[in-house]
Amino acid sequence: MIKRYTRSIMGDIWTDENKYNTWLKVEILACEAMAQNKMIPPKAFKNIKEKAGFSVKRIEEIEAETKHDVIAFLTNVAEHVGPDSRYIHMGLTSSDILDTSMAYLLKKSGEIIIKDCENLLSIIKKRAFEHKDTVMVGRSHGIHAEPVTFGLKLAVWYDEMKRNRKRFERAVENISFGQFSGAVGTFANIPPEIEAYVCKKLDLKPAPASTQIIQRDRHAEYFTALAIMASSIEKMALEIRHLQRTEVLEAEEYFSKGQKGSSAMPHKRNPIGSENLCGLARIIRSNAMAALENIPLWHERDISHSSVERIIAPDSTILIDYMLNRLKGLINNLVVYPKRMKENLNMLNGLIFSQQILLALAESGVTREDAYKMVQKQAMRVWKEKKPFKELIKKDKGICAHLSKKKIEEIFDVNYHLKYIGIIFDRVFETQIEP
Repeated sequence: MIKRYTRSIMGDIWTDENKYNTWLKVEILACEAMAQNKMIPPKAFKNIKEKAGFSVKRIEEIEAETKHDVIAFLTNVAEHVGPDSRYIHMGLTSSDILDTSMAYLLKKSGEIIIKDCENLLSIIKKRAFEHKDTVMVGRSHGIHAEPVTFGLKLAVWYDEMKRNRKRFERAVENISFGQFSGAVGTFANIPPEIEAYVCKKLDLKPAPASTQIIQRDRHAEYFTALAIMASSIEKMALEIRHLQRTEVLEAEEYFSKGQKGSSAMPHKRNPIGSENLCGLARIIRSNAMAALENIPLWHERDISHSSVERIIAPDSTILIDYMLNRLKGLINNLVVYPKRMKENLNMLNGLIFSQQILLALAESGVTREDAYKMVQKQAMRVWKEKKPFKELIKKDKGICAHLSKKKIEEIFDVNYHLKYIGIIFDRVFETQIEP
């Protein structure tokens, strides 16, 4: 499925054809800037613009001999242009083209990813409001805690994805820098005006200072932002997996007609989409580590980063695009079981209200330590004897000496826990808070 996904809009960005098209676009823009600055004859630029072209197959043939991809590319372009090709790449070094093109491609990829985030946020918001009042048990350490709503769980995801989008928008802004500063970043053979012109045409900004390369902290920020986003996706997918467990079964991935869950067991309906996302997140996190390792290079540059980026740039952007879209589908089609949620909420015979008994006793004048002991004594009986917690509390003379039967009944009202859900939604979704 992922292999097929590389033939997506995002996948098209990282094809060899588009890579060389971007290199050519950058080289032609440089020639255009030099022609306007009277560094090359206008007639030569006109000829370059009309005739410049390439063949991926021919570049590969040349590279097999030269062992240098940019030289192979330039040699092939020269075969199309003729003598005026001597003006192409004049005063430049390979990284001027490679890094400016990489920034352009990462920016274009980033625009797709940001749109993916917006689409996912829209789906999460829709399902959050749908289940704003769908009561379920909250869990800590995997153990029943106190009531929440499924909508609140989704609101937390929404808030986190907003941060992911904002974080990644900053990373895209910081990756959107090009350079044309020459072999060691001094502009010795090409003036800064050429860099400024090309970057403006590509909707990039000139790097304020560069060596032979754009500094890799920019790239590390980009891939780290993707890694954090992937981890958030995994968090949501992992929750879906837990909710789909047979013993829980409060929600599950949509199981389509004709779908098969197991080659051996026909009854199986497995959370394969969520499991897939959890696995892919590991790859993107690993790629972020590789990007961090790319920051320290020898002096003005070496090329140890280059081989890494040929893998992590397409892989991480294509994978996160796939993951965001897959998660969007999972959440949009997620089957939710409110009845089962209610059954699980009542599974512990009212133990989820233990904190309210504790607080009420403390408010009545009992020390917190004594109140805790009193409540825990009856709570442990529930675990062992499977009796209703409320009934045990009502029969405890020590507790009833401080709490009336009416007060105890009020404590066992689930709505106590949900009274501020609306305010949380107002804060997360920035809706108008009613007076």
